[in-house]
Amino acid sequence: MQNKKKVLCVDDEPINLLILKKILGRKYEVITAKHGEDGLLELEKDPAIEWVITDMNMPGMTGLDFIREAKKLFPNKKYFMLSGYAVTDEIQGAIDTGLIYEYFQKPADYKLMDQALEAYS
Repeated sequence: MQNKKKVLCVDDEPINLLILKKILGRKYEVITAKHGEDGLLELEKDPAIEWVITDMNMPGMTGLDFIREAKKLFPNKKYFMLSGYAVTDEIQGAIDTGLIYEYFQKPADYKLMDQALEAYS
């Protein structure tokens, strides 16, 4: 059997990580991190991670701050944003410049999320 592709999910709310792991875990190997610093460590530990989905509002490092830092160290990963808020100018700028591939608003449509991951594999 072929190994599942890996996705890193970064969110400070454990329930969101649990949901992402349960739903995306049907098709992908889901690695989780509770904040940006942990996300950077996970990326360093596992070079096979292909995609990163991060929440925007987290304590310490925001999702965009995390992606900016991660992209410097791991430029070949594909980064996605997940948030309960509407698209801000800052997030739209990140989409327009290619910092993030897509933005998903909570509650997420997991079918669209899966389609986006596949589109950028």
